[in-house]
Order: sequence, then C-alpha cells, then structure tokens
Amino acid sequence: PELWGLVSQTCNGRSQSPVNIVTRKVLPDERLTPFHFTGYKETFYGSLINNGHSVQLNLPSSIQIKGGNLVDEYKAIQFHLHWGKDGGLGSEHTIDGEKFPMEMHIVHIKEEYDSLAEASKDSTGVAVLGFFFQESESANEKYDHLISALKYISQPKTNVTLVGVSLDMFIPSEINRTKYFRYKGSLTTPDCAEAVVWTLFESTIPLSRNQLTAFSQLLFYDGQKMVNNYRPVQPLNGREVYYSSGQLALVSCVLFTKSVLLSSASFI
Repeated sequence: PELWGLVSQTCNGRSQSPVNIVTRKVLPDERLTPFHFTGYKETFYGSLINNGHSVQLNLPSSIQIKGGNLVDEYKAIQFHLHWGKDGGLGSEHTIDGEKFPMEMHIVHIKEEYDSLAEASKDSTGVAVLGFFFQESESANEKYDHLISALKYISQPKTNVTLVGVSLDMFIPSEINRTKYFRYKGSLTTPDCAEAVVWTLFESTIPLSRNQLTAFSQLLFYDGQKMVNNYRPVQPLNGREVYYSSGQLALVSCVLFTKSVLLSSASFI
C-alpha cells in the first residue's frame, strides 16, 4: 500500500515488527504470568473507523491491563486489524513460517501518557496484545455487529459508532489467554517506533470465510481495495522470543491425565 511510500528512516531500525516466531527457539519465562484485565467485559460505544490503511475501533481508557511481566499498568486506546485478500492469508506475525488469515492488535499505552505519539518515545511505552484468526466452518456471531458495520465505512476517513460492544466479545475467553509469546519490537506502520512490548496469544479467534472476506470491501487512501494490509516479517537481529509457561493449562492437563489413569486403574 501507499502507506509504505511514507516510510521514514525510523522503519530501518534493528528491533522491527512483525517477526516470524520459531517455536523451537522460544525461551520459557515463568515471569510471563496471566494478565489482569480491567474493563474488558464492560460494554461501551466505540467509533469504528476506516483510517485509510486498516479498520480501527477506538477504545475507552477505562480498559486496562497489568501483570504478564509488564513494567507498568497500560490503558487501551484502540484495536485494529491486518488481513489478506478475500479471506486469504494476511496476518503480520507468522508462527514457524505459517501465516493466518487475519491478526488483531489491541494497542495500549502506559497510564501516564496521553497519546500513542507520546508513548512511542518510551522504549516500553506501548503494549500490544496480538490475536490470530482462523477460518471456521460457521460464522462467529459475536462479530456480526462489527462486520455488518463495515459497509458504512468503505471510504477512507469514514466512521460509524458501534453500540453495546465489549472487548471480551472479540477475543478468546480469559481462560484461553494464559499462553502467549513475548518480545520487544516496533509499531508496524510508520514511523515504526521501537517502543512496543509485544504479546501474541496462542488461542485463535474463529471467523467464517465470508466474515473474513467482508474486510476486503474497504478502500485504502488511494481508492484501491484494502487487501494485504500487513507488513512483511522483519529480521529478529538477535532478539529473543519468550513463552509464558501457561502453567494453569498445563497443571489442569496433568491432573486430568492422572484422574483418567486412576479411573482406568480402578477397572483393572
């Protein structure tokens, strides 16, 4: 997209995003505990915007996160999406070289800052939660409201208000948010400030092919169809990617296995 015609020198840094995560090289880190989510269940009125390079939902600052080895408490400002063409592959990050059809970024900034621009000057000023989408057989009804609103914002710089939505509607349930990858990187659009603590969750969000395809009806700044609005993966340049132990899930799995073994032993 034309967006990349604007790339300044800052997009040539050494800690750029997105990246390819090689699962056999990730380092387990027990400090990556489950997050504490505030306001994720609350309903709000949000402005859904075609910003010329993505679709963005503005979020109230009462939505906050802490924990997960973040240095501070962070407040949400918006989420936006990256996708392919007509439901094809279009995530920004990849896992073992595999792309997903779509990726959501929930952008948070440190409590003390008033804007993304201000937070971007701090190397840990921004915390982004990333979620991958997978194509499912059936439609995800929780997305109906958002997807049906897309037809009103096909033109750049247009917006529509979503009523009575909550952030929890759009992402995996909290119990499925304990397993995630973590690394230090950048914003993926100019000026690509290297100010982001990235968290990418393992649990995916299901959408049907029709739902995924609906995003391709939007138009870029230049009037072209808004497709493939992702940045290619960037070199890690020696950065490490960490993995939450996701201990809760592991523990319950071990207990379940034990109880199965014990119950089958009683039949012997």
